[in-house]
Amino acid sequence: MRGKSWQLIGCRVFLVLVLLPYAVAVAGQDATPVLDWQVLLADPDPEELTNLARQYEHAIGYRRDYGRARQLYCAAARLSYLPAQLRLAWMYANGLGAPRDTDLAATWLQVAAASGDLQARKFLAYVGEPGVRREPRCTYESRFDAYAIATIPGQDWVSGVNTGTPERKQIASWVRLLAPDYGLDPNLILAIIQTESNFNPRARSPMNAQGLMQLIPETAARFGVRDTADPVQNLHGGMAYMRWLLSFFQGDLRLSLAGYNAGERTVEKYLGVPPYQETQNYIRKVIRAYGRDTHPPIELVVEPSRIIRSSQKER
Repeated sequence: MRGKSWQLIGCRVFLVLVLLPYAVAVAGQDATPVLDWQVLLADPDPEELTNLARQYEHAIGYRRDYGRARQLYCAAARLSYLPAQLRLAWMYANGLGAPRDTDLAATWLQVAAASGDLQARKFLAYVGEPGVRREPRCTYESRFDAYAIATIPGQDWVSGVNTGTPERKQIASWVRLLAPDYGLDPNLILAIIQTESNFNPRARSPMNAQGLMQLIPETAARFGVRDTADPVQNLHGGMAYMRWLLSFFQGDLRLSLAGYNAGERTVEKYLGVPPYQETQNYIRKVIRAYGRDTHPPIELVVEPSRIIRSSQKER
């Protein structure tokens, strides 16, 4: 079935077959934790990932966040964990945390059914076989396909970002998981981290910028970071700021990087990249490590800078 009827029937069947064993009371709270990510991703356990995903999906202890639930389910599904594969299929079939995609839902159900799971086979019968043959994946993975997320070439400034050590690989895995939440290309964030702190989570500058993404206390507070020494919290704060800057400067990467280094008000003061050698060198280093001087379009989260508004009026 491909019409509206399959969704209603499928929902009821799936509730009986799959969700009842995991039924829990829904009690949304205001917590927005970040430490869970650091613990789980350092030594991923598919059952723990799935349990945390369920809490985000059903607002148990945390605010409901379908996008984060979907990413956690995906991480567990890739570890061949059947309950996560079923939940991921359910979310795609019903458009929770991503656009509705029945073909991708069916693809994940095929993976689960291949292990002999009867529930997956029954639900697949209602969803129908995928109309297009696809590999089991998560939709956020395709957002930056053109930017080669999977591999970061090179070991130096000339050819890219150095992620050769286990510590750097761990940080890179966090970045690749978290960056899509902010609509950011992970490779850009890795280039910023290399330029800012050289992947040292304990780095501190003379201006008291701290951690992987060198957040000053004012910026950390502005974006809700309580502990700048915690690498995952630091990543969240830095990515939130970079998303804000790319929105503020309407996707202009050079202006956004100048804002990250010198502050957005300084960029507005000089009506462009400030005449500071440090800022100009910073932009060159990040762009060289990133390997490109543009970023994919990003969702607007703030009114554009007066620089952008003025240039638009002049056109």
